[in-house]
Formats: sequence, structure tokens, C-alpha cells
Amino acid sequence: MKIIWFFVIILIPLLSLSQTATLKGTINTGNEPLSFATIQLKGPETRGVNAEEDGTYSIKLKKGSYQINISSVGYKTFSKQIYISEGINEMSFTLKEDLLGLEQIVVSATRNRVNRKKAPVVVSTLNPKLLKATQSLSLADGLNYAPGVRVETNCQNCGFTQVRLNGLDGGYTQILVNSRAIFTSLLGVYGLEQIPTNTIERVEVVRSGGSALFGSNAIAGTVNVITKDPVLNTWEIGSSLSLINGEQPDRVVSFNTSVVADNLNSGITLFGNYRSRDAYDANDDGFTEITKLTNNTVGAKAFIKPTDRSRVTLNLTAIREFRRGGNKLDLAPQFTDITEQLDHDTFTGGAEYELNSKDYTNKYSIYTSASYTQRDSYYGGLGGGRTKQDSILANNAFGNTTDLAIVNGLQHTKTFKNDDVLTSGAEYNFSTTEDIIAGYNRLIDQSVASVGVYSQYEWKPTDAFTALLGARFDNVSVDGTYRVNTIERNVNLSQSSLSPRLTIAYEFTDDLKFRGGYARGFRAPQAFNEDLHISSVGGEPQFVILSENLKTEYSNAYTASLNYSKDFNKVQTDFLLEGFYTDLKNPFTIVSTGTLCLMVLL
Repeated sequence: MKIIWFFVIILIPLLSLSQTATLKGTINTGNEPLSFATIQLKGPETRGVNAEEDGTYSIKLKKGSYQINISSVGYKTFSKQIYISEGINEMSFTLKEDLLGLEQIVVSATRNRVNRKKAPVVVSTLNPKLLKATQSLSLADGLNYAPGVRVETNCQNCGFTQVRLNGLDGGYTQILVNSRAIFTSLLGVYGLEQIPTNTIERVEVVRSGGSALFGSNAIAGTVNVITKDPVLNTWEIGSSLSLINGEQPDRVVSFNTSVVADNLNSGITLFGNYRSRDAYDANDDGFTEITKLTNNTVGAKAFIKPTDRSRVTLNLTAIREFRRGGNKLDLAPQFTDITEQLDHDTFTGGAEYELNSKDYTNKYSIYTSASYTQRDSYYGGLGGGRTKQDSILANNAFGNTTDLAIVNGLQHTKTFKNDDVLTSGAEYNFSTTEDIIAGYNRLIDQSVASVGVYSQYEWKPTDAFTALLGARFDNVSVDGTYRVNTIERNVNLSQSSLSPRLTIAYEFTDDLKFRGGYARGFRAPQAFNEDLHISSVGGEPQFVILSENLKTEYSNAYTASLNYSKDFNKVQTDFLLEGFYTDLKNPFTIVSTGTLCLMVLL
């Protein structure tokens, strides 16, 4: 008996060794090796590895049949069923360039990394190549080239911009920075021009209701700005000079540099941008159509991998921007007929920790992000008069605003053997805004807190059919003090909303895909409205108070699309036919009380 156990103990390791194999080779583009491509295999076991800088890779695994997926930024994902035998298996693969970005990995569709072409909702992307080709200097410029997106400039004196999706105002679009909702109502006014394109890795636009994943204000869709990650050891310095109508200069100097460790376990990227734009008067009436602007941006993004299955990501950006419009720009603002002048100091940052299970079927993440803005403002002028009363009103128009937003959350993603995915998480969002115009005795001191929990199941019964079923529950509390002249109001309001979502996608062929869905969304009530600066320019201090009987504003959004993608030799084509219908219920309406310039949000 002892002899039998002896042979069993000896043979088991030998049999295990006989089952092991090695897969090695090179990933290339046809002409040269492709550095750091990602190779993933699913079969008797799930394994993954990154290619080396020279494109070579090597991975040990059990023998058997595997599905190999090879991906790299800017190239089409390669998939193939292969068989790994005992010993050494040599296989080299060639990736083709993805000219239209259809094979990009996006995160905005499902809050997980998913192939854009396979995503169950339509995701449009803007990459650095397109932003450079169109000479876009800021996010506002670049979004003009995203299909279905309209960027409007609604004030010639201050350059206030907003993004329209599905025909709705900018307040119905959720702006995300690195997938976090730190773009407050204040940043949403001028922030689209404050983010330079040299800091952007890509922009993802989802034109459908996204409240089930991202909470308030994602009724029309989401715009997710992803800043640059360190991938390769690179550096770049750029400069541009543009002339508005061949007259007024717009100057930009920028730099980017990245350093990545040889073992790919850590890296950091640094970026900076300086922009100086002169004001432009299109019709020679003495008033600006395009504001004078000076922008300085510096930032960094870094990562470190404590283990092979974990990653810590940090990012920080500082923006200093001055803008002014109106007339008589050479004078102090209170001596002009009209001036809108803003001086912003903005800081945004975040941290995230990700951990994968040993078999990579469970992913856990915990994150925090914040934005802080300090703003000095002037909305006013003499209004064409030179009386003593005009001078008093003009001097009263100086203001100061502080704005803070914090997002904390955690998320768990479970991938099942049939590739179904369950995503669930919780978020706590807090923002506080203090807006003071001392000369008008005007004060807006407002805090908004939101707690949300969400869950979504991605069901894939067949390779051709995918369904998303999810929901999010949010509780929003608004606490504010509002004062103008001798009138003061206090508001304490709490609302809850459930936002379900159902999306289906079906591939008729490899080239033709149908997507359709329903999403419910909601808007959180907020009494701070930057549009009220228009009234301040006219010398009419106003603020918004919330009605005690305020109902939750929500929407029912329906979308459907047909997407046809086909390659003809070296020509890559993509056609999209999309329709939408959005029904708003209990929309917020501002009604003047007729006294003391108070306004009520019903």
C-alpha cells in the first residue's frame, strides 16, 4: 500500500507538468512590432498578459482549446479560436489599424470596459487624432465634431457654452470627468472651454438617458471626458497660432510627457497648456462677439500596480482662466457700458483603487473625486449712462463664488462563465455653492447631497443578442439660504427617484446591428442658476427659491438605431440611423413673483 501511495505522489506532479504548455510569439502591425498589446485567453483557464516593447509575448497555461483576444489602442481587436498543445506553441498575430475607432474600449455605456462596436448602446468617441485634425483647442471646439451633439454659445459677453443632446438644453446633459460627476452647475457654464484638448485621451458621448447609471441630469445623455493615461515613454511640445477672421490672434503652447516603468507596473503623465485669445468684434459695434480669454492648465495622471491584480490611479488638474467681454476692454469694468468678467481658479482631482479576483471574474473598485472653484466675477456696467445712480449700480456688480463638489463611491462587477455581467454600486455626491454679490446684498448659500445605489445585469443568451436591465435609486437633499436686498428665504427639500433602464441589442449580421431601449431619468432641484447673471448685468438682482410643493422632474426616453459597419479592403465605413423620443414630466419652470425680483421654481 505504501508503494502505491509513493507512485501516486510521484506521478501527480509529473502528470501536471505534462499538461502545461507555453504560448509565445510576436504582435505586429504588418510592418513593425506593436508594443504593449493586451493578450487575453479564455478556455480551461483564463489568463492574460501584455506584450513587451518589442511586441513579443510569452504565457504559460494548460493545454486545450482557447479563445484568444488581442487588443491595442487604435487597432481592431483580433479574436480567434486556437488550440494549445503541450510544450512550446509559437503564434504571431497582425492587428489592423482602427481608423474610425469602432473597436475602442469605452466605459460610459455600461460603467465597464466594453468594445465600442459590441456595446449595447451607441457610443460616439472623439480621439486625439480627430481633435488635432480639426485644430480643436478646447473641449467645446472638439464636441462640434461629435455626431448628434450641438454646442451653443449663448452669451457674447461671457462666452457661456452648453451642450445640447437629443434637442434638450445643456442642463439635461451630464458632464463627467474620468467617469465622475464633478462638473457642477457652475463649471457647466464655462468649463467646456476650460478643458484643453491636449489633456484629453478621448471623449465618449452617449445620446440616451443615463440616470440609471450616473444619476441626476443624465436625461439627454452623458459626455465623459477621459484624460490621458501614461502608456509609453513619450514627450511632446506643441504650439499654434490662429487668426479669428484673419484679424484677432488665438495663441496656444502645450506640452505632454509620459514616463512608464520597464515592468509596466507604474507610470505618470504630465501635461500643460497656455492659451491667450484676443477679443473679437464681428460687426464693429464696439461690443465683443468672442471674449478675451487667458487660460493656464497643468495636470498629472499616474498609476501604480501594487500587485498583478490591483491598480491605484491618481489624477490632478489645475486651471486658471480669465475671460472678459463687453466693450471698452481697456477700462476698469465699472467704467464701461457693459462688462462680464470672470476670473476662475479650478482644481479637480481623484483617486481610484481597483482589485481583481484571481480568475478575473470579480472586480472591485473604490473611488473619490472632487472639484473646487474659486471665482471672482463682474456682471454689470454703466448701461450707457453717466449719472451718479449709474455709477453706484456699476460698482455694486462685483461678486465672488466658491464651488465644491465631492463624489465618493464603490462598485462591484461580476462576470459569469457565459459572459453575463452584473454591475452594482453605491455613490455619495455632495456639492456646496456660495455666490455673493455684496453690493446688491445678494447671497446664494446652497448645499446638495445625493445618495444613490444602482445595479445592472447584462444578459447575453446568444452571441447575437444582448439585453441590459438596470435601475438606480437616488435620494437628493437641498439645503439653502437665499437673500437679496432685505428679503431672505431658507429652503430644505428632499426628493427620491427610481430610474429604471432596459436596452436590447441584436446583431443581424457581423455588419448590421440593431439597438433599442427605454430609460427613465430625473433632474435634481437646484436654486443656483448661472443664467441669472443676465439679470445682474441689467442691475436687477434675482435669485431662485424652490416651491414647497415642488415635484420631481423626470423623463421617459426611448431610442432606436440601426448601425451598419463594413470594411472594403482598406476602406472602413460606418453608417448610423438613429431616432429618439423624450417625454418630460413635471418640468421645472421659473416664474417671476412680480415683487423684489424673486423667482419661484415650480
